[in-house]
Amino acid sequence: MLPERSRGGICRALALGLLVLAAGCETTPKRRPGMSPSVTVGAPLKAEVWKAVASDADEDRIARLGLAWSAALAEASRSNPRDVRSEGALLLPRSSLARPDPTPGSYYCRLIQLGRSNAKGKAYESFKPFYCYIEVEGDQLTFVKQTGSQRPAGRLWDDDDLKRMIFLGSIAMGADDRTLAYGDNPKRDMTGVFERIGAFKWRLVVPWPQGTSKLDVYELTPVADQPK
Repeated sequence: MLPERSRGGICRALALGLLVLAAGCETTPKRRPGMSPSVTVGAPLKAEVWKAVASDADEDRIARLGLAWSAALAEASRSNPRDVRSEGALLLPRSSLARPDPTPGSYYCRLIQLGRSNAKGKAYESFKPFYCYIEVEGDQLTFVKQTGSQRPAGRLWDDDDLKRMIFLGSIAMGADDRTLAYGDNPKRDMTGVFERIGAFKWRLVVPWPQGTSKLDVYELTPVADQPK
């Protein structure tokens, strides 16, 4: 058994060690006299900004983009293998490039629909080209389809994934000239991923659209780059 004096020394040493350990674990800096504590708040993540605007349903569509692409491409490849192969990078899920921001201006656009969402849908369908354009509104880019029976229009939002932007918009139908704001009519809402896939070539990919397909792919090529 240790003498009383030795036991007291060990106790004092242990107490001192605990104090030093506690001081070492302290994460809040001490405030000097006359100084006020400051709190540094980081900028929000880019995804947090667009998710604050998107509906839960549309946020879920973006989250399930990979599933939509896999299922739609498999169906289209079985029914129209040559057509799918001829489109090259346009229909490949991992062909996006850095710097997705499109150049403002007029574009030739083309829509390809992949996969069936119901028994009446086609596994692959390609539509005639039409005009669309990219505009700048404030500090955001917008995408607008100018002609056709269904005319999507909406804003492009930055994302934490630097190879894509997020599209949130709505669809004007038929002779209706009104452009609804996103969220005004959930049945007209539309969301997708905007990417660059080549030199002066972009695409807008819409997973689980409110139609007859599993995946809609819009191809955008600047009018100035088209052969005359």
